Amino acid sequence: MLRDTHELSLKNIQEQYFQSDAIVPPQVLRRLQRDPRAGARRLYLVLLRRSEEQNNESRRIEAMLHFERVLWKAGITRIAGVDEVGIGPLAGPVVAAAVVFPPQTAIEGIHDSKLLDAPTRERLDVEIRSKALGVGIGVVEIEEIDRINIYHAGLRAMQLAVTALPSVPQHVLVDSRTIPDLQTPQNSFDKGDGINFSIAAASIVAKVYRDRLMTEMDAIYPGYGFAEHKGYATPVHQAAIRRLGPCPIHRKSFDYIRELCGLYSGMYYNLKDQAAQVSTRTALLAWEQTVRIAKPQMSPTENKKMQMMVRRLWKRISD
Repeated sequence: MLRDTHELSLKNIQEQYFQSDAIVPPQVLRRLQRDPRAGARRLYLVLLRRSEEQNNESRRIEAMLHFERVLWKAGITRIAGVDEVGIGPLAGPVVAAAVVFPPQTAIEGIHDSKLLDAPTRERLDVEIRSKALGVGIGVVEIEEIDRINIYHAGLRAMQLAVTALPSVPQHVLVDSRTIPDLQTPQNSFDKGDGINFSIAAASIVAKVYRDRLMTEMDAIYPGYGFAEHKGYATPVHQAAIRRLGPCPIHRKSFDYIRELCGLYSGMYYNLKDQAAQVSTRTALLAWEQTVRIAKPQMSPTENKKMQMMVRRLWKRISD
């Protein structure tokens, strides 16, 4: 049993609080604040900063749990947070997760998975799964992505995740969309993985699950670097597609794959190379005129991409 804080020496306090993530009690801070010794003062400043960070994190988590607490108070106990990952990559499946927690669950560090590093996501994934009443995973593979398009693949993955839960949820909280053909009441939150606890937890579980799949794919399809970039359009990944061509887990329906494989017109690639040299307003005006003249020689998709390139260049030069 821990001794009363008044009985703890500076060494005891340092061992108990400084070298761990333990919550720093206010009475410990007050005692250190009154202690005139230099060592006590240094320890006080460090632990004060730690306490402020802990309090800020507690307030952040409480804010993320606001909607769950409203539902829990109304007697709705099985609340599923749902999110998907893998919409943007050029390769690999779309994965969604649904997570249901017991009422009053709170986990420090839960946040939008994109804002967390891999070790933190791995650690939180273990804690989420250990505390959750249920976790459901939905995976939509490449063939279905190419057949129904990426937007509908994301919705389908979320449907599968909810139906994979061990019991039917009473309410669903979902990031940015509404899941179709779902009888359960649901609420959608814009950027929900950053503001809602259950959705953020689902984003972490989905991200960890998909990252592991892509690491496995790296061994099956070497040379593309899937273990590092997880299928996203990094320069390394783009260069690998140009060098090796697409593999079976690349999304052939993505027009950018065709561009990387050199399947666009020669005019398009020439104009794109010229755009890379544009650095002044005068040069941009001349290049934009060249784009207009070349319009009949390019497909509608190529012309659309050229216009996007024009807008980006104007923004860059204006800034």
